[in-house]
Amino acid sequence: MAVRRVRRIIRKVDPWTVLKASFVFNAIVGLAFVLGMWVMWSLVIQKGIPEKIVDLFDAVTIELTIDGPLYFRITTLLAVVGVIGMTAFMTLGAVIYNLISDLVGGVEITVLEETYNVAQSQQQPTRARTFGWRPTPARPPGNGTPTEPAPERERVTTS
Repeated sequence: MAVRRVRRIIRKVDPWTVLKASFVFNAIVGLAFVLGMWVMWSLVIQKGIPEKIVDLFDAVTIELTIDGPLYFRITTLLAVVGVIGMTAFMTLGAVIYNLISDLVGGVEITVLEETYNVAQSQQQPTRARTFGWRPTPARPPGNGTPTEPAPERERVTTS
């Protein structure tokens, strides 16, 4: 099996595909952000850190109220705005890429392509590895005389 390098050029990116893929990706990131903040806030509450911060601010005569549900709503709102904003940004990026690729020709990438040796593939393969087509064998009629092979073909799969 030989490997050869092949140059490919990405000329266009479909904005609709970018929109769908980036929305799913950003929704997962937004969900992870909200859940991560929820877990962190739970740990902070368990350690009693908000009460210590309020006591510290009371010592210097500054009024402070810590409201966990408000912070959670703000975090959720930021995640939703982030998902919508980043999805729009990525889709706009695809449109801008398409416009620029019309001018410069796109992005060139090099990929490796595996090719099989032609000499080996022309040899008669062993029956255990053969997956191919072969004509249906002739079936004798009820009296046992042979007939012409049927024109239809059947799929042969052997292991």
